[in-house]
Amino acid sequence: MTRIYATSSQFEAYTGTSPAPADITARLRRASTFLDSQVFRLCAYDVDDTGMPSNELVLDAFADACCAQVEWGIDVGDTTGAAGVGWGTVTIGSATLSRSVTATSGDEAPGRQIAPAVWDALRSPDLTPDLLVIGAVGTC
Repeated sequence: MTRIYATSSQFEAYTGTSPAPADITARLRRASTFLDSQVFRLCAYDVDDTGMPSNELVLDAFADACCAQVEWGIDVGDTTGAAGVGWGTVTIGSATLSRSVTATSGDEAPGRQIAPAVWDALRSPDLTPDLLVIGAVGTC
């Protein structure tokens, strides 16, 4: 089950943009899934029965992180993570860049990078180690 950590209202409040993009729910879902796989799964925090953070400060930080990730995608012009895929040679003025098209995945795309503001949201001084531990990995 996909958890969506932020709402369109939270995105509007976070960015100061109103109205939010028409597809904001889909963007927030993608950002939530991306951050779940890249960041949140490596953190320790208490959850409720649905898997959402049970502490309000952690939940708010996750919402801000998702909004930051969506805003990042808009700012860099890559909301799906596909912008870095498929180019072999690019020339801008006298500068030429090239790479193997077959060795390129979407992971290098700007939209697949963790937005710097995600870390700002998760490193709030209010998020003490008893609430959120970033980078905690454990096995049973």
